[in-house]
This record gives sequence, structure tokens and C-alpha cells, in this order.
Amino acid sequence: MEKHRIGTDVTVLSDTVEVPGIGFLPVNTFVVHAEQPLVVDTGLSTPDKDFVAELAEVIDPDDVRWVWITHPDRDHTDGLWSLLEAAPKARLVTTYVGVGIVSCEWAVPLDRVHLLNPGQRLDLGDRTVTGHRPPLFDNPATVGLVDDRTGTLFASDCFGGPMGSAELATCGDVRAVGDDERRAAQLLWAAIDSPWVANVDTRKYRATVDAFRRLDPSAILSTHLPPAVGLNDAMFAALDEAPDAPEFVGPDQAALEALLATFEPETAPA
Repeated sequence: MEKHRIGTDVTVLSDTVEVPGIGFLPVNTFVVHAEQPLVVDTGLSTPDKDFVAELAEVIDPDDVRWVWITHPDRDHTDGLWSLLEAAPKARLVTTYVGVGIVSCEWAVPLDRVHLLNPGQRLDLGDRTVTGHRPPLFDNPATVGLVDDRTGTLFASDCFGGPMGSAELATCGDVRAVGDDERRAAQLLWAAIDSPWVANVDTRKYRATVDAFRRLDPSAILSTHLPPAVGLNDAMFAALDEAPDAPEFVGPDQAALEALLATFEPETAPA
């Protein structure tokens, strides 16, 4: 996991997962170094990944006061329960729907939940953050946020795109990716993650993009793209194009069998 500072207020913890046939999908989490520190999403915590240990290199978990889950998909919540144990003073920020989804797997301590809907604010002591539903999303509980002090936009899955290598996926600036490659990756991700956008009323959809555009963020931090600072025009242009992106059709069983045939047979232990 790589760690990048955005200004003085935000740390990006950059991880990635390889998706065969697609590329390397960034999986970012964030720390807002406010008076009451906020962690945005909790990333991947698999047997070979320890999210809390990585986070502890950036902030003492005991100092965390808020954990904002932009939506309860596993690439956003894998480290949630270990973090709540390590951060006993922290409260979980999500929506009513978010709690319901998470409760299908874990018993959520409701006295540690703070429900927040789009348009509502959370006081972090030295600043507020405001919830916003991004134009593209894959989960009905999705709520991104804007740091009202710095203008940083945390966009959840929106603006995402798979990268060509793990190094690019975990880099500190999306400018390391060529403009054409970034745009193509974002349109591919829109077709994969938000396929419904191809069927919407484009006038209404683009009105939601324009509402986000008017936020004029100082930085756009997507869960699934390297940080983007000073690239608002290009980033929003990709959202404008999303309804016209080619449909994504994943591999079928024949393709899977062809892929498996290329694998080396497992050698039995002696």
C-alpha cells in the first residue's frame, strides 16, 4: 500500500486489486486530518493485507473519531470491524440503507452509528463535511462527501478507472496516466460499475453531473482512481460521456475455460 499526502489535510492510502482482463483497479481509502479525524472507507483487509496496521502508519487509530463508509461494498468495508475495535471512540457514518446492508453480515452497534443523508453536514470540529450523492454509483447507499474547508471531493466509485499496472493504480497523481488512457479507463469503469447509465434520460443525468461540477472541487479523490488535482474539466467531461460508453460484456464460460487451460497444473507436494 502506498501513502500520498494531498495538501496538509488529507492522506490517501492507495491499494489495488488485479481484475483479469480489466487491469489493476485502485482501491483507495482516505484520512481527513481534522480536529476530529475522519477515515473515509476501510478498503481491503484480506489475509495478506492489514488495513488497521497500514492506517496506524498515518494516524493512531485511537485518535479516529469518525469512519465514513461511502457505501457498504466489501472493497469499502473490509477493514471496518477491525478499525472499530481499534478506534473505540469512533462512530460509523452511513445511511439507513447502509446500516441495513451491513447488518446482513455483522451486528452493527447502533449506538456507534451516525446516519447522514445527501445534503446533510457532519461537524469535525475545525470544519464540516457535506454529504453528496455522486452521479455514478453502484450501490443505493452511496454518499460521497466534500470537505467544506478545503473543497476536496471524495467521490466514492464515481470517476474511477482500472489502470494498466499496479504502480499506476497506486500512484499519487493520475497525470502519470496519459489523458486518452485515463478517459478510456473511466468510460470502461462507468460501463462496468454503473451500467444503468446507458438507459437513463441523459438530460436528467447530465443535470446531476452539472450539480457536481458546480462544487468546483480543489481535488477529486475517487476510491478507484489515483488522485486528480487541477483536472476538473477532463474529469467531468468523462462523466458527461458515460451514457454513450460502449456496453461492457464480460467473459463467458468458454472464455473462462480457455483462460484456465493456460494455467500451469498444480504440483502435488512431495
